Amino acid sequence: MQHALFSLLGPGVLLLAAIASMTQPARRPARSARLTEAAALFALMVAVAAAVLLALQGPGTGRAPGIAGAVLAVRLDVVSVTMQLLVTFVGWVVLRYSGTYLDGEARQGPFLAWMATTLAAVLLLVQASSLVLLVLAWVATSLALHRLLLFYPDRIEAVRAARKKFIVARLGDAALIGACILLFLGYDTVEIPAILSAAQAGVMPAGTGTAAALLAVAAILKSAQFPTHGWLTEVMETPTPVSALLHAGVINAGGFLLIRFADVLLLAPGVLAGLLMIGGFTALLGGLAMLAQPAVKTSLAWSTIAQMGFMIMQCGLGLFPLALLHIVAHSLYKAHAFLSSGTAVELVAAIRRPGPIAIPDAAAVARAFVLALATYMFTGLLFGLWSKSPQVIALGAILIFGVAYLLAQGLADRAPRALTRRTLLYAFAATVSYFALQGGAAWLTAGTLPAPPVPGPLEWALLVLAVSSFAVVAVAQAMFPLWSHHPAAAGLRVHLANGLYANAVFDRLVGNWAAGRSS
Repeated sequence: MQHALFSLLGPGVLLLAAIASMTQPARRPARSARLTEAAALFALMVAVAAAVLLALQGPGTGRAPGIAGAVLAVRLDVVSVTMQLLVTFVGWVVLRYSGTYLDGEARQGPFLAWMATTLAAVLLLVQASSLVLLVLAWVATSLALHRLLLFYPDRIEAVRAARKKFIVARLGDAALIGACILLFLGYDTVEIPAILSAAQAGVMPAGTGTAAALLAVAAILKSAQFPTHGWLTEVMETPTPVSALLHAGVINAGGFLLIRFADVLLLAPGVLAGLLMIGGFTALLGGLAMLAQPAVKTSLAWSTIAQMGFMIMQCGLGLFPLALLHIVAHSLYKAHAFLSSGTAVELVAAIRRPGPIAIPDAAAVARAFVLALATYMFTGLLFGLWSKSPQVIALGAILIFGVAYLLAQGLADRAPRALTRRTLLYAFAATVSYFALQGGAAWLTAGTLPAPPVPGPLEWALLVLAVSSFAVVAVAQAMFPLWSHHPAAAGLRVHLANGLYANAVFDRLVGNWAAGRSS
């Protein structure tokens, strides 16, 4: 399937546009905005063509002739094509937005050049069929992003965030390189499909468990998981398009890495358990800290941390198709949220809020959870959920706790009837849509991604812990307005707003508070 190499046209054109834009450092460069946007649109068209080729001919690998094939080898399958479509679509929208957002900004040309370079690196990453290309693209993505984080080098906060991200990224690079070396030594090949095929057959050479652990470490560091998540909350000093660009395969590259090497990770149940615990805790912390943030972009950053934690937890459960679905859904939603954050703030500021605020009492919260569970039972029967794996059932229960929180707001005594009706409708539609998309993702990735493993005693214990933890947090969130004026609640809000101070500890360890003072 050598013609699969045509998918390299997307990153190639983006790199050419980046070179052209880099040569236009003046204010309001004549062609940079149009050139980079056109390159991103072309890359999107290439991704669509790759999807058509996949549908017609099935998955395959294309590699350059001779020794260059050890590096330039690309894989077309459901995972890579899905990520290509996501990255190019979000990237095109962000570059189009940047042309107006940065109009008149000094160094607009170089900024757009580094944006295009980052997109090109991500595209190479998601379609890499060689361990060598995977590592090179992984490192290039981080280095290009670093230049964007330093777009305002005179801002001390931006310098500190970039320095922290640089340290975390280099640790992640080392972990990935170590994992790839062990995989190469164990399976005697740099071709990722060959490694996955052997792992799927149960072949587990010496060092495979360590390689799986290093892959998990690289993913955790890349996707801003606790306790190295702090850099993501501090990159708000960069232009808004950078925050949106993070969701075009950059911050979620950790999840992609775990999905790509799913067959290898299934050989190491202990690693999956670690991913479940770290991802679950990060999701809970991020969700709670998000509610205590005073700034909209910081709140969105904590939301991303929580969502990445949930995605890592899904991988820990062995639900790799759902993790891929999560990447797509969250990237589209969050990129839009960042790009529209300024307008949202203006709209909220212009709205007057007459009358009392509807706060759900204990009875309303109880009704909400009963109604959510009834909805879960009905949709479970509708989609045959009860015949699926325990991991899928547990994840559905966690989703329902979020639906219950939504229902509690609509069932509050002072809530208008129209709000109650809309909330009930939205909750039911969201539940049905989720399970329909879940089934679609499982069907689409069948044969490419493995099914979840049969849980053992450890996995059962972690499933119970995860479901019960999310249930407790959902109840606490729904009940929080009732005791929010208590002094203890005020103290808790401060602790959550600071993310339990893990970021401050990390700053102290790396001496980051001193960074940027000289400037």
